[in-house]
Parts: sequence; C-alpha cells; structure tokens
Amino acid sequence: MDLPSKILEQAVEQLATLPGVGKRTALRYALHLLNEDEERVRDFAEAMVHLKTGLYRCRHCRNISDTDVCPICASDKRQRGIVCVVENIQDVMAIENTQQYRGLYHVLGGVISPIDGVGVHDLEIASLLRRVETGDPAPVEEVILALPTTMEGDTTNYYINRQLQPLGVKVTTLARGVAVGDSLEYADEITLGRSITGRIPFEG
Repeated sequence: MDLPSKILEQAVEQLATLPGVGKRTALRYALHLLNEDEERVRDFAEAMVHLKTGLYRCRHCRNISDTDVCPICASDKRQRGIVCVVENIQDVMAIENTQQYRGLYHVLGGVISPIDGVGVHDLEIASLLRRVETGDPAPVEEVILALPTTMEGDTTNYYINRQLQPLGVKVTTLARGVAVGDSLEYADEITLGRSITGRIPFEG
C-alpha cells in the first residue's frame, strides 16, 4: 500500500498491530484521527498511555485495577473463601456479567502451552499456591478451576490440581455447559452462570 506520507505510514503500521485490524482498517482509523481536533487526538493518545502506565495488577488476584487492591478483593460482600481461577481479565468480566458468582478470583495470565513457549513459571500459579497455603488475604476453602475447555486449559487444570492436593483445599471445575474448545469470554451469560452454580469436583 503506497501512502503519500511517511508519518501517515508510521501511524498505519502502529494501528495495524492491534488484533483484528488490517492495513485498510488501520488507514481508515488514521485518517479519522487526522480529521479530528488536535485536542481530541491528544486526549486519545494520553488515554492509551495512561492505560499502560496508570493501571495496577491487584496484589491478591492479579486482575487489573485503578488501585493496589481491586474492588472485588476489597469488598466485604464477597465469599472470601472461594477463589475462581481464570485465564485472563476478560474471563473475570464474563463471569461477573452472569451475576451468579460472589467469590474472589485469581488471574493466571494465560495457560500452559509449550508450543507457544508458555510454561508454569510464566503464569501466576506460584502466587495462587502461596495464596492458598498462607490464607492471605483470606483462608481459601474452595478453588474453582475455570480455564478454557482446550488441551492447554485441561493441562493447566491438571497441573494446578496436583499442586493443590497436598494443601487439602476443595477443588472444583465448571459443569460442562461451556462447549469443549471454547473460551469463557465467548460463552453466553446464562450458560456460563449455570456452569458456575452447577460446578462439580475436579477429577484429574
């Protein structure tokens, strides 16, 4: 794609790095921003920078937050003895949207995937085990494994379950309302809600 400006070309290249954005869409976005008021473009750019520099990872659950401890972990209205282990922050949002779960979370930041170079030490598994072992911020009675129903998700479930067994905590998993191979963020709220409330003991 030949463009009349190196500056425009650089903007298009950066926008095209976003998921699902091809060169033509990136060009449309760049030209839209070019036609906006300078103040609005500055606000847009500052919001993107602040997204990277201003957010915290909750020190308990690793969810994103505007503060050191996220509102879910800080709430006294949650069932603090139940921790739902999820792959990413989108899964937290998906489960929260069901309004069927009142426990806490632990965000792994991915799943074990040797083919993608993701191993145990790349994920927040050690912090989960430490959380269960120490009871910080609250004693854990049940861990719900709510990872994707994929080979990588099942491998991660199995590994975490093996590590949790000596700690004597109850381990459950979602009922199979979520189709095999699906991510939680794409499951409809009713199906996901029923999968959470109907969770079953993990067998691995």
